[in-house]
Amino acid sequence: MTNNETKMPIILIGNSFKYEVEATMKLFFSTARYSFGTSREEAVGDEYVIAEMDGDRLRVEVKLNGEAPEIREAVADQSQNKEHELCRILFHILSDKTGIVPPWGLMTGIRPVKKVVELIRENVPKDEIFRRLKDKYEIQDKKLQLAYDTAINQLPILDKIDGTAASLYVSIPFCPTRCSYCSFVSHSMDSAIKLMPQYIEALCKELAILGKIVKETDTKIDTIYFGGGTPTSVSAQELRTIMEAVEKNFDLTKVREYSVEAGRPDTITEEKLRVIKELGAERISVNPQTLNDEVLKVIGRKHSGEDAVKAFELARKVGFKNINTDLIAGLPTESAESFRNTIDRMIELDPESITVHTLTIKRSATLFAQGNANNANPAAEMVDYSIPTLMSHGYLPYYMYRQKNTVDNLENMGYAKKGFESYYNIFIMDETQTILGAGCAASTKLLYAGNRIERIHNYKFPYEYIKSFDKLMEKKEEITECLKKIKSIQPR
Repeated sequence: MTNNETKMPIILIGNSFKYEVEATMKLFFSTARYSFGTSREEAVGDEYVIAEMDGDRLRVEVKLNGEAPEIREAVADQSQNKEHELCRILFHILSDKTGIVPPWGLMTGIRPVKKVVELIRENVPKDEIFRRLKDKYEIQDKKLQLAYDTAINQLPILDKIDGTAASLYVSIPFCPTRCSYCSFVSHSMDSAIKLMPQYIEALCKELAILGKIVKETDTKIDTIYFGGGTPTSVSAQELRTIMEAVEKNFDLTKVREYSVEAGRPDTITEEKLRVIKELGAERISVNPQTLNDEVLKVIGRKHSGEDAVKAFELARKVGFKNINTDLIAGLPTESAESFRNTIDRMIELDPESITVHTLTIKRSATLFAQGNANNANPAAEMVDYSIPTLMSHGYLPYYMYRQKNTVDNLENMGYAKKGFESYYNIFIMDETQTILGAGCAASTKLLYAGNRIERIHNYKFPYEYIKSFDKLMEKKEEITECLKKIKSIQPR
């Protein structure tokens, strides 16, 4: 498939496995679009897929690039879900026809490490863990090893989670400009500046409401995370106002980790850094994504690589001893050599943690319009360099997540020096602690007994959040009931 405007027909006969079949297709055509039907007559054109199930009989027909269709049939393996076996047939046809071998195989979920953790806790030996996951998902050995290493590094932290506590996420969804790869709900300062006073007022009100609920239910706040957008897009005084609202409404004395994503170097000033430190945050993130000036221009950044280095050094000067840096493998026009240079330079700066994302192209990102042309980059080579290089310098993999439409079906990895792992990052991936979300586009995850999760989503856009604030706050009653119930859960 050469562009993402043409929709490939996917015909589902005798089944309703739309999500599973589409997820398998995305492993090979990450930015493609699809139409779905239930009749063979809808399988028209140079490209289509027919996925058929008749009892235990499975049949897949694939036509690509106008070539003759390929048909494969099988009897369902009774030990596996039929949707999984149908997708396995599709997976092998696409792999043979395209020459692409996705490193994570058939696994399409975002939390592979969670599966490994579960098996380790069941005392399943490492070799057996590898065998089971390889047999089911056909994951490559190097990815199994990475997931296993990450699980081993997570376990000491997971085993100390307080199930009666909660974490707090504070959303500041603004950026100086929108990066071309970005799919987050974020808004440029030019368009949002008029809303800023109202937004901050509403956010502080929500923090007060959440703080009251936390006090009434005697809930401990375990970690706090300011994300966005770019929290440091706001002024130092505005940042102080928000952080003072956190300080006023929550007991910070028992907080184990307080992080602020300072983010883009062009928003970082000494005044803002001093506000962050003064009001209790000890962990910050400075996120250049790359130190290559030409690539930064291509993705719409208004700062240089040297600006990122200076921002990092300024944070050290102010006294931060726990700094993370975010990088992205596979950015448009970046070469493998350029990415290696960025990794090596970051190691020289000696941050406490380094996060290596892989470019993910979602529908809301500007890059999505360019279709599969974005995928022709050396992202896999970049990731393959980062893993042993970071580990050899004392950065251990401690959290991982995967997304749809990620170049080369790769992963996002957090690496940290021992003792500097981000609790919040682990908790949000493991989904074993309630997370209270405040602000535009924030999501509250309520963890009930039996690991049942209920979500409460705030409005995505600032004007909705401000306009419908009172209606949104009515949903907070569920948070109170949830926190009361989880008080009976003992810390693990």
